[in-house]
Amino acid sequence: MHNEFNAIVEKDGEWFIAYCPEIPGANGQGRTKEECLKSLSEAIQLILEDRRQDALRGLPSEATKEVVTIE
Repeated sequence: MHNEFNAIVEKDGEWFIAYCPEIPGANGQGRTKEECLKSLSEAIQLILEDRRQDALRGLPSEATKEVVTIE
């Protein structure tokens, strides 16, 4: 699945810090901008996976799970 999110990146001393306004709680940091963006990407992945799992807990047994792709 392909998704794109905004990353707000700032330099704080020798560190880069970033957050994603669309995903509350998704933050990243690194010594380089590239490390920072990779850290943010990993945080987004973890948060979305946790939310997906949480959303599926307690579904009725007769419910079906389908995949919808957004391009």
